[in-house]
Amino acid sequence: MEFLKHLKKYLSEQEIEKLSVSLQDENRHGVLLNTQKMCDEEFLKLYPDVIKHPIVPHAYLYDKKTYDLGKTIYHFLGCFYLQEPSAMVPAYFLNAQENELVLDMCAAPGGKTIQTSFLMNDTGLIISNDLSKSRAFAIIENEERLGLGNIIVTNNDLSKIFNNYLNTFDKIILDAPCSGSGMFRKENKMMADWSYNKVLKFAETQKELISIAYSMLKPGGTLCYSTCSFSYEEDEEVIEYLCQHTDCEIVSLQHDLFYIDSKKPYGAHLFPSIFPGEGHYICLIKKPGSIINNRKSMIVQNKYGASFVTFNRFGDSLFGMNNVFVPHKFNIVRYGVKIGEFIKGQDAIKYDYHFAHYVSDFSRKYELNDDELKAYLKGAGISYNQEKGYYLLTYKGINVDIAKGDGKTIKNHLPKGLRI
Repeated sequence: MEFLKHLKKYLSEQEIEKLSVSLQDENRHGVLLNTQKMCDEEFLKLYPDVIKHPIVPHAYLYDKKTYDLGKTIYHFLGCFYLQEPSAMVPAYFLNAQENELVLDMCAAPGGKTIQTSFLMNDTGLIISNDLSKSRAFAIIENEERLGLGNIIVTNNDLSKIFNNYLNTFDKIILDAPCSGSGMFRKENKMMADWSYNKVLKFAETQKELISIAYSMLKPGGTLCYSTCSFSYEEDEEVIEYLCQHTDCEIVSLQHDLFYIDSKKPYGAHLFPSIFPGEGHYICLIKKPGSIINNRKSMIVQNKYGASFVTFNRFGDSLFGMNNVFVPHKFNIVRYGVKIGEFIKGQDAIKYDYHFAHYVSDFSRKYELNDDELKAYLKGAGISYNQEKGYYLLTYKGINVDIAKGDGKTIKNHLPKGLRI
């Protein structure tokens, strides 16, 4: 098999055999908690048979036959994000800090952006970019459900605008497009579609992208390069190319569950024969120098019940951001939190589902019971004989939606595409 033969470039026959055997096993499933909505203790009471992730905090491995977490109410409420276990490791090692400026270059569907937002406690700012506009909308769907507010989703070919952002970002995530051999267990079509020519083609793209990424990184900043490929040409050789053309420094990654090539210890491989996840490669890269971070958060309250640093109106939509950043040349798909739409002819807002899952406080609240929640998710209203106005609907203290009451009924405001 051509795929196994090309691994001899850096792996022994024994390692190739172990990897080959592991590819016959079932793929693994992982879940990352949104601790703003659910703590570990609560999660473990609900799902006691999960296994703690070997590296990443607030993350677990689970058997989909035991718990189909994607179909649970807690997934709908944004309490967790389903993410392949190996894919959680790059953002964990990048370790973005509060109030940093982060770029996720090839972000969709947004897993590494989401995990980074969790680590930053919804502070600072993440530019979450994808070349495909349709794929960028997948980032927004997850951002809304999880109630995240420090993300600007963009749709750009960064090769055309990177000169506007030289030495700009504290941290950069480059989860590069690749031949995808690490996903063989997850998607059978990846194996059928694999070829060595495809590896070489992607390697050229990766070298271009990593050079762009390094140029946009601040002195003292950190770049995390990752792929879901086993190919040396897409992993160590891409890093070697960067080392030959820049002053970059490689950060050592050591763990018993990693495979590191002794001849070129640029980064680490997560092999399914060693690590409980799919194939992944990770390398942390530093730019020499010292980070200077003068950003401060100055929260501003407005009459719509939201606390943000800045408010921006695009057409009839109002957005809030917890940071000041002018995204020059970026094609913006979502600018922070969508608070809502202005009602025609009125200086009033019809609140958005994104804001409902984001907001931490609201003037009126209504706690749904189990039956009311089930009915509401199917499109029903709630009988409630109280004052007119908007209500933040919650379930076990977790935000569900913001809906308007007419004094007798709280009308259903949930987007039809989300009703179940």
